[in-house]
Amino acid sequence: MSNFTTTYQHTELILPPDGHCFHCGDPLPKQPFFSTILGKERPMCCLGCQLASQSIVESGLEQYYLDRSEINRTAKLPDSLYELKAYDHEDIKAQFVYTQQGSSVAELSVSNLRCSACAWLIETQLSRLNGLQQCQVNLTNQRMRVLWNEEQLPISQILSTIQQIGYNAKPYRQDTHEAMLRRDNRKMLFQLGIAALGAMQAMMFAVGLYFGEYTGMADNDREFLRWVSLFVSIPVFFIAGLPFFQSAFSALKVRQVNMDVPISLAIVITFCASLYATLTHTGETYYDSVSMLIFFLLAGKYVEHNARVKASGLANDLVVVEPLLVAKLGQAKIFDKNDTDYLTNLKNLNQQYQHIPNDSLVKPNLVSAQNLQIGDIVRIDAGASVISDGILLSTTAAVSQSLLTGESDLIVKKLGDDVIGGSQNDSQPFIMQVTTLPKDSQMGVIDRLVNRALSEKPQVALKADKLARWFVARVLLIASVVFCAWYVIDPGRAIWVTVAVLVATCPCALSLATPIALTVATNRLASLGFLATRGHAITTLAGISHVAFDKTGTLTYGQPNLLAVEIIATQQNDKPQNSEPKNSDDVKNQLLAIAGSLEVGSRHPIAYALLEAARQLHLPTSQDLQHIVGGGVQANIEGHRYRLGHFAFATDCAFATDKALNLPNLAEYQASMSVTLSRWQDNHWQALAHFYFHDKIREQAFDTIQALKNQGISVLMLTGDPSEQADKVALQLGIDVVYKGLSPDEKATHIQALQNAGHIVQMVGDGINDAPVLAKANISTAMAGVADLAQVSGDSLVLNGEIQTIADAYRVAGKTDRIISQNFRWALGYNMVVLIPAGFGYVPPWAAAIGMSLSSLFVVLNALRLKRA
Repeated sequence: MSNFTTTYQHTELILPPDGHCFHCGDPLPKQPFFSTILGKERPMCCLGCQLASQSIVESGLEQYYLDRSEINRTAKLPDSLYELKAYDHEDIKAQFVYTQQGSSVAELSVSNLRCSACAWLIETQLSRLNGLQQCQVNLTNQRMRVLWNEEQLPISQILSTIQQIGYNAKPYRQDTHEAMLRRDNRKMLFQLGIAALGAMQAMMFAVGLYFGEYTGMADNDREFLRWVSLFVSIPVFFIAGLPFFQSAFSALKVRQVNMDVPISLAIVITFCASLYATLTHTGETYYDSVSMLIFFLLAGKYVEHNARVKASGLANDLVVVEPLLVAKLGQAKIFDKNDTDYLTNLKNLNQQYQHIPNDSLVKPNLVSAQNLQIGDIVRIDAGASVISDGILLSTTAAVSQSLLTGESDLIVKKLGDDVIGGSQNDSQPFIMQVTTLPKDSQMGVIDRLVNRALSEKPQVALKADKLARWFVARVLLIASVVFCAWYVIDPGRAIWVTVAVLVATCPCALSLATPIALTVATNRLASLGFLATRGHAITTLAGISHVAFDKTGTLTYGQPNLLAVEIIATQQNDKPQNSEPKNSDDVKNQLLAIAGSLEVGSRHPIAYALLEAARQLHLPTSQDLQHIVGGGVQANIEGHRYRLGHFAFATDCAFATDKALNLPNLAEYQASMSVTLSRWQDNHWQALAHFYFHDKIREQAFDTIQALKNQGISVLMLTGDPSEQADKVALQLGIDVVYKGLSPDEKATHIQALQNAGHIVQMVGDGINDAPVLAKANISTAMAGVADLAQVSGDSLVLNGEIQTIADAYRVAGKTDRIISQNFRWALGYNMVVLIPAGFGYVPPWAAAIGMSLSSLFVVLNALRLKRA
């Protein structure tokens, strides 16, 4: 049984008579069962009671035994026990829990989040659970992300703990999450309406009381107006003020403070003092101040809430709400793309199902998205979103990938092409075969990456949260000092001055300064095609001094085409395989087949080009395949050992200068790169052929390099290509510092050297082959094609393939950094400045509420400027 930390409300524990079951009250057998409840061994009458009690304990619901008013078999158990335990069921968990590096991960929607202290409170309480590895709450999006050990901690316990501290968490779905936000919005609007109506009525009666002080109002009339003011203020206090009280109580219950603690104190003190004055017929009443205070606070929260929802809307738009039903036409195995009969097999499937999309008489089986399996054949209707990643089985289709790349142009797909989940079918219906479950599709991956980035907090956000909590504690201390001072000077004003101090100096703006700016910036970058996948990405990007680029797949498109196969002259008459070649083309095909066999399973761009060229060839079987870092591949094929990679690696020559060694001639073939195939023969590696490729430089690469250099950033190239082509690309793009022929470890060494010199380095690579150096850089950016999204590594991704996005991201990050600084200066400056007049009694409570709300609104509106960055 797991050790969970639970906080209990102090309620009298009802115990059964001696010799009776602690759970149900029935008599105990001679050898009772036992369960540990509330820190003690409790006797049980049977195994059923023991299991029931253990379920209650493991679900964190021991408070049930303190709250129950009777002990019997029919006593009502907590409803939340059954509701939350349902989430432990495997079928339910499969819909929202996924695995990441051996840990379980879930995205949750959280309601009732009001400030950064609420997020901190949830994170702090959950961190005490045994088995919880990480919890990150996103205040702006009202979402949270948890990582935990499934064997130690059930998901129901996580949900229960969140519920116990006053918040409600449910598995995230975009449609239900938006419904929750709309429901919260309606609730806030309802409470705001009550506060507005009550404030107007209370102010109207207060005006009569104020004038009555100068015109001589009768005592009965004065008391009548006081009681009427109390009557109209009660709904405001108990309904409109409830969110502040609930939030403050949740914090105090676990011995913490949040922003609503001083606000709640101010409201309660003012209301209770007015109530005392009404009952005792002495002193002054301030029901109008209570109502106006709550109204202005709620108005500020309402505007702030809607601004946060608006700020986070773009990130939600990245993810398509999965359709409830999809037309399933059948099931078939997924064919190997390297198989020579690949296209033939797809054509057969096409002929088998081609009549279904246009045949209105056929009613396909409609299934939910969650029930789709890999290999299912589905129909995508015109105008519908593609449910998941798959392979097109129709002859042609036109789709838009605007949600992935930001480009609205239609992309024409042909039979056998990959179709990406989240794409929009803008033409006639087509059929496709599902190759990835919807939750693991590219759009699902993007959703996880975006949510991870928004949930993770950079150091600046953590410092802001800590400062806000520190400020709340100091506000309470300052308010106590102010009350004592005014009680000596003028007891009649002590309470009202203290209330003004509590409200005016509440650090709500301070807690919003960082998260709202980071959220808007993350969304703005996503709209530009730059996806920040780590929380620190934006703040780190703003301070970079050096940008290191890889060449292949980064400065170039990474889609090389095979131009030519050069057979080494001295090897033309040698038999590369057992069969006897008939002519030069046969030799080239045999060598190409060997090279293709060596590259099976590789995700390098060269491998794609070779396998595409060898698609119609029968590839021999390779054994003992090895990937040599920084060199190439090596394997046994039909009794011979082959190598494929850079010339120096393939021939085992560190520096080859002798023309007799048959160096590759890029200029002759107008190629940008080459690889060499060699075979171990006569105790040395003998070159058999050179494969020449051309990879085009990205069109915006030059402008991007110049834009970065104009902003004072140093640019360098770190590439594994040892050829002169690396120098040519650098010269063409205006890159002055070039390090070529590097292994991944050597690239990381160069990054480390720059960091040791005090520089902040961004590494831009292809995300697959540059993992070591990407991990070493202060911030890493992967030029990720949508087909490789799940395999890339990096703190950020460029989804649209436009390298210009790198410069745009730096510009947005810089503006974000400036706006965060502005927000900090404003929030701290306002709280410091308003404290003095509030402490001296020059700021009434209602004016303090207006000032605090406007301060928070200024921070939000200032952050929203990033949407136009």
